[in-house]
Amino acid sequence: MNRLFGFSLIYTLLSFWSIQREGGVGLKRKKVRPQKTEPEVRRLKEKQQSLNAKMVQNTVPPKGLVLVLLVVVLMGLIINVANGKSPDTHNVMALYVLGDSSVDCGDNTLLYPLIHHNFSLYPCDGSDSSLLPYLLAEKMSLPNILPFYSQNGSIAELQHGLNFGSAEATILEPRSQSHQSLNQQLRQVFEIIQLLQLQLGQNSADHFIKSSMVYLSFSKDDYIDLFLGNSSGVMLNYNSQEFAHILVNQMIHVMRILYNANFRKIICTGILPLGCTPRTVWKWYNTSNVEKDGRGCVKEINDIVLEYNTMLNEHIVKLNSKLPDAQIVFCDVYQGIMEIITKPANYGFEEVRNACCGAGTYGAIIGCLSQEMACDQASSFVWWDLYNPTPAVNSLLADSAWSGRPFSGMCHPITIQELINT
Repeated sequence: MNRLFGFSLIYTLLSFWSIQREGGVGLKRKKVRPQKTEPEVRRLKEKQQSLNAKMVQNTVPPKGLVLVLLVVVLMGLIINVANGKSPDTHNVMALYVLGDSSVDCGDNTLLYPLIHHNFSLYPCDGSDSSLLPYLLAEKMSLPNILPFYSQNGSIAELQHGLNFGSAEATILEPRSQSHQSLNQQLRQVFEIIQLLQLQLGQNSADHFIKSSMVYLSFSKDDYIDLFLGNSSGVMLNYNSQEFAHILVNQMIHVMRILYNANFRKIICTGILPLGCTPRTVWKWYNTSNVEKDGRGCVKEINDIVLEYNTMLNEHIVKLNSKLPDAQIVFCDVYQGIMEIITKPANYGFEEVRNACCGAGTYGAIIGCLSQEMACDQASSFVWWDLYNPTPAVNSLLADSAWSGRPFSGMCHPITIQELINT
């Protein structure tokens, strides 16, 4: 129920109740002729007052009925909020998503089943709808977001928002042309902007873009493929701080470009704790010189991830202060997942190390090649496959990003719910 409608209805009911209490709308008084004697005038007034009293008695609703109506309206508003639905969806027209396997299950990646680096055909449970940006779009009451390669170019689909993200996409140029880089996705965004301008006109398109939101989720696959995998000798050329600096600079540059294109509301996520993922644990955990923490994670890898997340957050704070009207929110998914891994029973999880869908030690030697490989109780697992969390984890992250519960301060400086209402 829309908040404005609810408050208007409450106001109308109260006003109506107030009018009726004051006597309602009485019958039209007859004109008293001057020649009437005083007793006749008195009798006419008494008759009129009697008729008005009966009218009021018949038209004023019982106090109990008015209270019931008020309670129904208020309960509608409360239920909407409790279900994580925004009563003010008009503040965000559409959600445009750019990212890697954290936003795409492979549906938006050309030839993904034939060419993939991480040996996992299903980087999620088979549906994009279980991923974080889709869960947030649902809370915003936005229409279903189509993958870029599934839309037909109609203005209606463009205005619903699009997912440009691609599984295993990187900020830096990828090894394979089947996986899109951040720059390639950005070019597609500007193609859509041009189509909106042609269809809606410049002014309307600018207003629409300014009222829309962008979701950015990158760098995970840069670390997996280029840095930790030492593809093209990246680890030999850069230390962890230099590599993080390159990626953060690119992300900030993209946010500036989106701002100049009239986008004002941007959600940017950090990297999840790669040192706790099944694949990383399998590759590094039996190495004698690798430091392990008390939660079964590789500390060295998580320290590298934290270095990037901290640097990105600091640059976003500075960018928000420099760009007028910019509202860029950083969501620290690392914090949320580490809270689950530290206290799994508190959030209904039992397995924090093994992948739900995979084979071999920790389910990490071979990735999720078929849905039949998946465990029976995915909701009790933290990890779905080699590097990606289960829908149950994503659901908790979405709730926290939206309202700040159960993981307080995961998104800052404000929650996503506050972002769409500002």
